[in-house]
Amino acid sequence: MSFPDHFSAIAATYARYRPSYPAQLFNWIADVAPARNAAWDCGAGSGQATVALAERFASVVATDASAEQLGQAPAHPRITWRVAPAEASGLGPLSMDAVTIAQALHWFDLPRFWSEVRRVVRPGGVVVAWSYGRPFLMDAAITGVLRDFHDNVVGPYWPIERGMVDMRYQTMDFPFDRLSPPGLDLRATWMLDELTGYLRSWSATRRYIEAHGIDPVTAFSESLRHVWGDGSREVIWPLTILSGRV
Repeated sequence: MSFPDHFSAIAATYARYRPSYPAQLFNWIADVAPARNAAWDCGAGSGQATVALAERFASVVATDASAEQLGQAPAHPRITWRVAPAEASGLGPLSMDAVTIAQALHWFDLPRFWSEVRRVVRPGGVVVAWSYGRPFLMDAAITGVLRDFHDNVVGPYWPIERGMVDMRYQTMDFPFDRLSPPGLDLRATWMLDELTGYLRSWSATRRYIEAHGIDPVTAFSESLRHVWGDGSREVIWPLTILSGRV
């Protein structure tokens, strides 16, 4: 089954430079789930959310259509890693208390995926999907340079599905009884080379390189260095969270 594969070629970069999610999010998921026996992390990539989920559920099945992405994931006694598309997980019917989708829902065939969720998740189970878009810093000059890179340098190369992230999933069909998730930000304290590594994990950056044969982050990092200065800085991404009960 084909899928929008923007990350297999940069799986190692994605695994190294993508940020982790706040513990409060996973605490809340565990609290609203009807039980903590089994969870499905769908579109798990290299496991940015999976390990935290496994700290709160007895077992976790993590699926992704990209074998390269899963190949970067860590071993864990409670996690089963499985190559499978979101729309055909291979999981047993009514076998999961929760399904999570971290920074991946916009890539799925939603009608087929929602059918799969209803097949796999037990009645009363929870569906929680979240995404993050453009980062910002408290320093307005750095944020402005980042925005220029996002919107103008690689802006024409964002896949069309990425527009749903920029819209904070507001136009997305979500056919479940809504829950009220906590308001959370994703935060990371990074050195400049960590931020530029993260920029290289963007789908738009990879597509720019494919089109032009050069890495746009190399020249951009020099401009960013002038406003960054020395040391580390806090990078912030507002989280969009969709949550509901099956």
